[in-house]
Amino acid sequence: MGTRTIAVLITIAFSVIGVLGDYFLKLASGREQPLRTAFGWVFVMKYLKLATISVLYSVSLVLLLTAIGVLLFQESLNYFEVIGIVLAVTSLVLLMRFA
Repeated sequence: MGTRTIAVLITIAFSVIGVLGDYFLKLASGREQPLRTAFGWVFVMKYLKLATISVLYSVSLVLLLTAIGVLLFQESLNYFEVIGIVLAVTSLVLLMRFA
């Protein structure tokens, strides 16, 4: 197994850990005193669907990390990456419009 494959698997593992954390936060949001758990996420989860939160979080993360890569590390984006970002933002606009 190559190092690139290992890096992809580690990234997926971190995503799984994040999803598990979100799952437990969603459960906590239904409790009587949810603010003791994590105010921000619990507040968000009370008012938005988990699917909406996941898309919003993912697209925000992609945009912020892309901005850091381009602005601070002088990384360049190819044509396909720009299309992917445009499609991600479009999906977010559609989701928020019709959710």
